[in-house]
Amino acid sequence: MKSIFQPHTLGFGESQPLKARLPLLFRATKLALALLILALTPKAEGQPGAPARGIASWYGEAHRGKLMANGQKFDPNKFTAASWFYPLGTKVQVSLEGRPQLNVTVTITDRGPNRRFVREGRIIDLGRAPFKRLAHPDLGLVAVTVTPLRNGRT
Repeated sequence: MKSIFQPHTLGFGESQPLKARLPLLFRATKLALALLILALTPKAEGQPGAPARGIASWYGEAHRGKLMANGQKFDPNKFTAASWFYPLGTKVQVSLEGRPQLNVTVTITDRGPNRRFVREGRIIDLGRAPFKRLAHPDLGLVAVTVTPLRNGRT
């Protein structure tokens, strides 16, 4: 009787024990997870330049002086933001959902929010100063519409 625990046959009569195949299985699993994360990450809605709706958070003093993705040091008092959805250097207008008159213009200088928060709907991390223009920092999260600007205008 044949054992079900025999090594898998690779073809041409060769077989390789499971232990030897583990590194390949781990790489394949990591690739599959990376593709799944990319597929589940929300994209900015519509065409480039179209407004995107989602959640904004803020980051501040704990990150002061740390290097951002653009190579500059972070200053929570500047009107900058982190996002995965826009190229570095892009100016965007962030409006409070339901109150579009409350808005700020920020420059994308860093990458964020953390990927697990992106899956939960966060689309932008604002510096403390621009967040304060929209809402009290104690709120932590607010619903926003983000509109990329062309030449500083919508």
